[in-house]
Amino acid sequence: MRTGLDSTFERACRMIGTTTHRRLGEVRAAESVAFARASAEHDRRFLDPGREDFRVHPMYLPSLLRGPDGADTAEYRLDGMFADEVPGTAGLDVRLLAGGQTIEFCSTPPLGVPLEVTRTVNGVDWKGSDGGEFLLITVSKTYRVTGSVTLAIVTERFIVR
Repeated sequence: MRTGLDSTFERACRMIGTTTHRRLGEVRAAESVAFARASAEHDRRFLDPGREDFRVHPMYLPSLLRGPDGADTAEYRLDGMFADEVPGTAGLDVRLLAGGQTIEFCSTPPLGVPLEVTRTVNGVDWKGSDGGEFLLITVSKTYRVTGSVTLAIVTERFIVR
């Protein structure tokens, strides 16, 4: 009997090397400030857009999954995640967990210019032991000013159970 985990493994393996592109829209000061506040940030450079040295919080960029308009209802899983965020899991009854990420910051994210992200599925591995198996899916994302400067390179891992 095939499980959701088996199906996820097969689907994700077929996606290895596949790259997708998504337009994220423009980073807006109000949203960056809201993120900084929610992150318990105290540095005024990230909280006051009226400052000359105002900056987008560095962790805001890798948190962007969609543009400012979000997504249609059909694009969400029942658990609230985007259906396509974890490769190979769309429509399957599997549990998803963050498995960690590494981030290389390359340039300060600018306000008011269109951004994009490219995502490549790098690998999928079985982990655990009898009765406790899970998948570890690795994805790389490159955030850029549309068609231009690289802002951050992220390697993200997802645990699928």
